[in-house]
Amino acid sequence: MKKILIIGSGGAGKSTMARRLSDILSIPVYHLDALFWKPGWEQSDRDEFRHKTQDIMMQEQWIIDGNFNSTMEQRLEMCDTVIFLHYSRFICVSRAIKRRLQYANRSRPDMTEGCKEKLDLDFLKWIWFYNDRHAPVVMGRLNKTDARIIIHRSPAETEKWLNDLSSF
Repeated sequence: MKKILIIGSGGAGKSTMARRLSDILSIPVYHLDALFWKPGWEQSDRDEFRHKTQDIMMQEQWIIDGNFNSTMEQRLEMCDTVIFLHYSRFICVSRAIKRRLQYANRSRPDMTEGCKEKLDLDFLKWIWFYNDRHAPVVMGRLNKTDARIIIHRSPAETEKWLNDLSSF
């Protein structure tokens, strides 16, 4: 595992897993949210975002967390491993709410400074319907990649996998 893509619903814990995996494997981690969002939740220019992402993917090793459909195909072509955190909507919604409370009025570590944590109805709906609407599309894309696919369906499964990996 040298080029790792971590995807899944909002609130699944992609960024947390990316940091932990980075610590275990000593591979640099890049958070797509931090690359895309500018202070005040201003969107980056799409071409600028694609170029930043491509520059990272040209490196020898990386862990990239995030979904962003605009660069998903390129990342799937370049990665050797995909980790899909395919958790229940209840887990993801509760984690998103917890994260909002934890980082109230400030930016979280995997986000651009000046993007204070927020939670709105549209984001909650996106999380709630992720497994019904978005996960099937993701699974279709994963069926077309040559990368190693790891699907975790619970935080306990992820925790065990990380613990097993760190014991090597």
